[in-house]
Amino acid sequence: MLWALVGWLGATMLLGRFAWFGRARLVDRLAPYAPGAAARPTAGGPPWSTARTLIGPIATMVGTSTARAVGIEEDVGIRLRRIHSPLDPARFRLRQLGHAVLATSAGVLLAVALGPPAPVVVLLVVGGPALGLLIPEHRLADRSAAWQRRLELELPVVAEQLGMLMSAGWSLPGAIDRIARRGDGSCAQDLRRVTARVGHGLTVEAALQEWAEVAGVAGVDRVVAVLALNREASDLGRLIAEEARSLRRDAHRRLIERIERKAQLVWVPVTVAALVPGTLFLVVPFLEAMRLFTS
Repeated sequence: MLWALVGWLGATMLLGRFAWFGRARLVDRLAPYAPGAAARPTAGGPPWSTARTLIGPIATMVGTSTARAVGIEEDVGIRLRRIHSPLDPARFRLRQLGHAVLATSAGVLLAVALGPPAPVVVLLVVGGPALGLLIPEHRLADRSAAWQRRLELELPVVAEQLGMLMSAGWSLPGAIDRIARRGDGSCAQDLRRVTARVGHGLTVEAALQEWAEVAGVAGVDRVVAVLALNREASDLGRLIAEEARSLRRDAHRRLIERIERKAQLVWVPVTVAALVPGTLFLVVPFLEAMRLFTS
């Protein structure tokens, strides 16, 4: 049965190399023109498309269940777009499943070669695929969180630059394009995608709203809400400059909170170092006194 399944899969991938068999679906041909397609890479040739069609749903189900098991509810596609990854969700889940399969194979080979006790065998066979699934998920979550932290740090400066450019007479699309071309940080990369989406036909307000949805940062939501007044407010440069000052105050407050938390953590080893010897000095005389009274 296993050989039949492997032979069927291999024949399907082999036939997928021929155009008459591996013709792309209409949905796949129109996908580059759909909203959000600026960050959606192509899947590859027909063999890859065939493999993704056959195994992709299983890999997606397994990867999604693993993410929810460790408390990650955010869609993997949003996180991949946030960090500008060249992978689409299906390819990421397939790689994740591939890592789990390799880890399982390595665990089985080690169990057969070494012949360890039963608990170790169970650990190798069960822990291997779990690590293969969790490590890529953890790395993606860390990269996504790091990107959001960089956005929070860069956003006040970018908002100030937008305010200065618009106060100097630049239009909103022109100011965004200038910052995107001259910058090299996380905000600049995101704004380059906003500029590309405007070039695809979206309004600048809709492209900025896409950025806010993908970024998942409260400061970006606030800046986009102010920039959405582009067609209504005549002094948008002043409004965005005020928002930049507000963002800088928030960043300064978060920095003070982190410093205070670290200052409090410094006292933990000091307290332990002071309490342990003090407790010993109290316990030893007490025990000696109890021995004298009871003897």
